[in-house]
Amino acid sequence: MKKNMGLIDRGLRVLVALVLAFLYYNGTLTGTWGVVALVIAVVFLLTSLVSFCPLYTIIGLNTGDKKE
Repeated sequence: MKKNMGLIDRGLRVLVALVLAFLYYNGTLTGTWGVVALVIAVVFLLTSLVSFCPLYTIIGLNTGDKKE
């Protein structure tokens, strides 16, 4: 698994994940929308931790270093 996410991309994903989690636990997002928000938050956190996004591979995007 080759890293394809840069530092800014990872930071933004963590920020979005924290906001979505806060909105869920605050009660702003409930029901189906709350569950969807939590799933997105978890996916964003996991992809940020491993610096790899499978969707980026499919569409040919690389926001990481261009050392090739």
